[in-house]
Amino acid sequence: MPSTVIRSTMLHSLTRLVFVGFFLSTGIHTSLGVPLSLSTTPYKYTVLDQDLSAALQEFGSNLNIRVNISPDVKGRIRGRMPDLPPREFLDRLTHLYDLQWYYDGLVLYVSAAKEAQTRMLVLTSVHFDAFKEALDELGISDERYVLRPAPGNGLVMASGPPRFMALVEQTFNGLVAEAQAQPHVVEMPPSESVLILFRGSSTMVVRDGRPEASYSSDVPQQDGVGGKPERSQTP
Repeated sequence: MPSTVIRSTMLHSLTRLVFVGFFLSTGIHTSLGVPLSLSTTPYKYTVLDQDLSAALQEFGSNLNIRVNISPDVKGRIRGRMPDLPPREFLDRLTHLYDLQWYYDGLVLYVSAAKEAQTRMLVLTSVHFDAFKEALDELGISDERYVLRPAPGNGLVMASGPPRFMALVEQTFNGLVAEAQAQPHVVEMPPSESVLILFRGSSTMVVRDGRPEASYSSDVPQQDGVGGKPERSQTP
């Protein structure tokens, strides 16, 4: 008899999760993060001695979810696990073995907590509110992981497992590229108005409605408005 004995039982309804069918039928892009909504029916899993990675793979297989497990996820499960709803079972494993998980809509990514990443993103052409709204709309935001702006909204700090961070950075880079592709309107300085008044041999320059300088000329000119005269020379 082998040393590892595994017994997993789930109700038939758990083999086809509603949210999986929803994403396949609506055609939503599979890289977008979504909540991992699982049944509340207890997940019965009895193990005497099994590798942690194998137990997580078995968990995904029973729930019809693809699971990607990091090589840094190590450990063995010994003894009986309590009968818990699937989400609580997963959270219990992550707590006991110092793990993190993130579901992107198609694959459940499980990594060691030590693999968590932190990034400081510079908000130049993108406002934090627009960035956060995009993450929310795409279903990438996860309240368990950090996304916090610095005072002044010039920087944003993001921290979480590798898959979460990859989607956050892809969204940020996409918003920056979109902003840079927008046409920029260059404001031209208002043109100034210059009026030259001739009165006999004297000339007055009026710039933007204000008298600026007076000139005199040896050659009398008819009163009127004309071009810019030469400045008179004083003896």
